Amino acid sequence: METASGIVVVTGFGPFRQYVSNSSWEVAKDLRMTVLGLDIQIHIKEIPVSYEKSKQVIDDIWQKLTPKLVIHLGIASGAKGITLEQTAKNYCYKDRDVTGQCPADHYCIQAGPEQLHSIIDMRSLSKQLKRMGLDVIYSRDAGRYLCDFVYYYSLYRGKGMAALIHIPAKESRVKLVPLLQTIIQTLLLKLGDLDKTSSWDTTVKIKYEDADC
Repeated sequence: METASGIVVVTGFGPFRQYVSNSSWEVAKDLRMTVLGLDIQIHIKEIPVSYEKSKQVIDDIWQKLTPKLVIHLGIASGAKGITLEQTAKNYCYKDRDVTGQCPADHYCIQAGPEQLHSIIDMRSLSKQLKRMGLDVIYSRDAGRYLCDFVYYYSLYRGKGMAALIHIPAKESRVKLVPLLQTIIQTLLLKLGDLDKTSSWDTTVKIKYEDADC
């Protein structure tokens, strides 16, 4: 097993619906070729747009690579800027994946917390990036499809050491890659300032039969 020191995994999603070539995966491949510095070793992984298979990839990442952080890239149709997602939800996954399936009872993890939050303070990060001149958006709603599902499962498996960044579906890779490089560098510097033993917490569990999808 490789050491966790300095390993960051960047993921993108495979094809789905009209997105025959998913730009989140294309950008992830481009990021592998950039120099992030900070003594970081980048691994990239493609995640299929399948609830079941995506869990297998996430399990593999956390078990075999034991990274210090996993950064998930996803696309958001209609988005006007790069979006930093703080929160992932456990329930209401009703849209079918590329195999025509959705999770049993629409949960990511049965009896898991209603929400999980990244150890990274995305609101603070977004403010810092805006001061640097970057146009980013802070969000607490990742959309209840595979991006949100994968984010929740990765936060659960990695005890909060994950991040989700939504990129505009129609933005060019030439523009996105340098922006994401700066965002990830800033994010990793912020991560270095955190107390990893006490910064992550889950929300209180609720009765999902009362939840409103």
